[in-house]
Amino acid sequence: MTARDGSGERDGSGARDGSGARDGSGARDRSHGAGRLHGRTAAGLGLLLLAAASVLAALLLPAGAAAASGSSASSPSTTPVPGAGSPTPQPAVPVEHVKMLLGGVGGHPLFAPVGNTIVIYGRITPYQPGQRTTVALYLGSRKVGAKVLRVVPRSGGSGSFQVHFTTRQAGSMTARVAVHVAAGVVATGQTPAVQFVHTEVSPGTSSTSVRVLQSELNRLHYAVPLNGVFEEGTERALIAFRKVTNMARVGLAERAVFHKLAHGEGSFHVRYPRHGHHVEANLTKQVLAEIEPGGKVRNIYTMSSGKPSTPTVVGNFQVYMKSFGVNEKGMVDSNYFIRGYAIHGYAEVPTYAASHGCLRVPIPDAPSIYAWVQVGTPVDVYHQGGGGSTNPRSNAGP
Repeated sequence: MTARDGSGERDGSGARDGSGARDGSGARDRSHGAGRLHGRTAAGLGLLLLAAASVLAALLLPAGAAAASGSSASSPSTTPVPGAGSPTPQPAVPVEHVKMLLGGVGGHPLFAPVGNTIVIYGRITPYQPGQRTTVALYLGSRKVGAKVLRVVPRSGGSGSFQVHFTTRQAGSMTARVAVHVAAGVVATGQTPAVQFVHTEVSPGTSSTSVRVLQSELNRLHYAVPLNGVFEEGTERALIAFRKVTNMARVGLAERAVFHKLAHGEGSFHVRYPRHGHHVEANLTKQVLAEIEPGGKVRNIYTMSSGKPSTPTVVGNFQVYMKSFGVNEKGMVDSNYFIRGYAIHGYAEVPTYAASHGCLRVPIPDAPSIYAWVQVGTPVDVYHQGGGGSTNPRSNAGP
């Protein structure tokens, strides 16, 4: 019978060697029986250790790598496998720009009525997955709230967020924003201050609301003091504003007034921008405006023109004479533009047309108008929709 050696290979004689193989006579060498037993035991132990190493390697390898190898590997792989385990954190991308916008506010400086909801918009460039923002809201120096918001991806590689804010308290509000990812804060930003104001203010009061009211009227070129006190000058300017915006002609501030101011309403429309340094009297609105060269409004005043039975003449005129002080008719600082028709101060200036043809203005406003108007200054008088009397009367008066 054919025999193998310890390595499993046949020798040339067909017999086993002294490692436990039969000799040429077919007799077994008993003295080597123990050697053969020890050899088998060592071989079995080697196979057991190899199997244990294979199991250990399979446990150390990621599941995807073990499946890919199909059999035990000599060492665990150190190359990351997509989809296996937790994703490797990416380094934070520096934020190049954080743009803050506010909705529901207006004015210069910005303001909003108490109780209104404003919207804080944020735009972050570039966007990175996992970005968050913390928006902290302050009234003055006091923190009144904070929100953590997820940044939403937008077109162009940017991200955005928004938050709504309402308060019943007056004060200056700011929003401070921190943009952060897993690695930490990567950018910060802050909105301009927004002044929340009470909108019900009345004559005699002094407050931030009055200062905002005066500031906005002044921005629109109404002749108004800037002292933070709701006195007669503020009331006159407010009446002129309410005339231009088609509101009730009363000297009271209210929510609707602040709403219109916040939206930039109340501008005076210049009809004759090429008339240079001139005066325009809008008989429909019952307001008078000083206009600078280039059509820029300088000041707007409330006025009272001729009543229906003694209307103010309409047309394009020029100041031909000036009379300083008070005359026998009670006219103050008069600027005559045709016959007896003049721009002048008067004790009674109702919100409607009530004069005998002249353009009455409140006495406190008369000196500044008189100083600005010169002989030769154009005076343009018109109804907004056209029409009116073009025939000057000989008995026109205050």
